Amino acid sequence: MLQLTELGARLKEARLSKGYSLDDLQEITKIQKRYLSAIEEGNYSIMPGTFYVRAFIKQYAEAVNLSADELLETYKSEVPANKTVESTTTATIQQPQSRRSLSKIPSKGFMDLMPKLVVALFIIIAIVALWVLFQNKADNSKPDNNTETPVTVDTKTPPTTGKNKDNEVAGSKDQDKNDEETTKKEKKQELSKGTLVNDNETTNYTLTGTEEFKIRVEVTGDTWVGVQDENRTEISDRADVYHAADVVEVDAKGKQSVRIRLGAAANAKVFVNDEKLKLAASPSERSTQNIVINFSEKE
Repeated sequence: MLQLTELGARLKEARLSKGYSLDDLQEITKIQKRYLSAIEEGNYSIMPGTFYVRAFIKQYAEAVNLSADELLETYKSEVPANKTVESTTTATIQQPQSRRSLSKIPSKGFMDLMPKLVVALFIIIAIVALWVLFQNKADNSKPDNNTETPVTVDTKTPPTTGKNKDNEVAGSKDQDKNDEETTKKEKKQELSKGTLVNDNETTNYTLTGTEEFKIRVEVTGDTWVGVQDENRTEISDRADVYHAADVVEVDAKGKQSVRIRLGAAANAKVFVNDEKLKLAASPSERSTQNIVINFSEKE
């Protein structure tokens, strides 16, 4: 069994002083128990990636009321350096795109055939145009033997009675009401610009102008994703490490706010009712981010 590091011992002592078991801490932080145990033992090799070590330590420290920044600074020699995975992810994504692009290049035989196809197309268009012109000329040359008797149409508007006026006023009011309801339905949602919080991880947004509240996270590389409501209850299928091409979807209708936790923000795209959310903090500066979206039906 591995011996506790100084950082692990400090965290474990704080946990025990709170009366928390590892199971309790797993429920609070939504981090798997084996990762929590590995942090206490300093066994970072089982982590899904080095960039998760600092993120998990921060969540552990917050759960037991310790200063995460102070711990990481004090025991920085024990914590692996944070590595950026953007370059690897970008290379992985771009490689298949290059192959797909090459597959779309037309063959040489097709390129040689193109001039002949263009000439044939112009010939067909010219033949059709001449045929239409000939038909129109033939139709215009035929004598018109049918003489129609002019018909007189009375275009006078009948006088409007008092009853008809009332119906017109009522119809106008109904139309105005329908127009007003249509205008309300056509109003688009508004998602405010993000406001950064002093904890260096959290950004607040406000969603208005809609009754829908759907969250979608499209994952492009390994990253931790968790979605909680205003009571810090997990409302996604699971809070865990997701991989490229995974999609996390949550219908948060009826919730006052949601909190989206991203372990590697560069590897995820967040959509609110199909509108892409623009991160206020650059993922290269803040790898781990908390995105809080407050929902309000008022405009």
